[in-house]
Amino acid sequence: MEKPSKNKYPSVTHISNAEHIGIVKEIFSTITERYDLLNHVLSMGIDVYWRRFTVKKMRFFKTFRLLDVATGTGDIAICASAANPDIGITGLDFTWNMLKAGKIKISRKKPDQKIALVQGDVMSLPFSDNTFDVVSIAFGIRNIPDRKAAIEEMIRVLVPGGRLMILEMTFARHSLFRKAIGFYLNRILPLVAGKITANPGAYHYLADSIMNFPPPAEFAGSLEGLGLKEVTAHPLTFGITFLYIGLKPEG
Repeated sequence: MEKPSKNKYPSVTHISNAEHIGIVKEIFSTITERYDLLNHVLSMGIDVYWRRFTVKKMRFFKTFRLLDVATGTGDIAICASAANPDIGITGLDFTWNMLKAGKIKISRKKPDQKIALVQGDVMSLPFSDNTFDVVSIAFGIRNIPDRKAAIEEMIRVLVPGGRLMILEMTFARHSLFRKAIGFYLNRILPLVAGKITANPGAYHYLADSIMNFPPPAEFAGSLEGLGLKEVTAHPLTFGITFLYIGLKPEG
């Protein structure tokens, strides 16, 4: 494998699953302090709208519990708590630095809310079957090499009828948008990131992971193939981002 550096990481198409996991751990351990700022700056603040849209689509009906996987610093958890103050929320991430920053942010913004942050691995969730009404993951599924196994594990902890919600960026298929977004991802984004973070190479990886994520129809089809029902794909901001929703079958 090509040796990663602060300037560049190898493409996700040329690394093993173990190498991919190692790169993700390194990246999210080195950009923690500027992670929220970079997300807002580089999306021009639109990421806030994407998360709010996701939370509006959540439905709580049995356990009134939400699991947010790859929670990072807890943005989805905080947004969901504000919209649904009576639910219990667990945010899970495998990077301790992110969780530590998230705990500080939650204590500052929502000290009275029911948000628990735990360190864990989506490939082996530390929860019983049928525990959560909703399982969400925002901008994290592309960082998981074995997406099939991760999604199966998230489905396992959903109650029958519960919602799996995946918010993820995609690479525009329209030729005009492809050129514009490709230029932004490969030139502008790393340049801006280099002024803000000590590891601008992380955002070269980000661009690469977005451009190599499956097209929306293909990814939605893969969710159906894993047994989810009524799968929908909601395009956001001209299809820059999609919210995928699937229901766990009853019975």
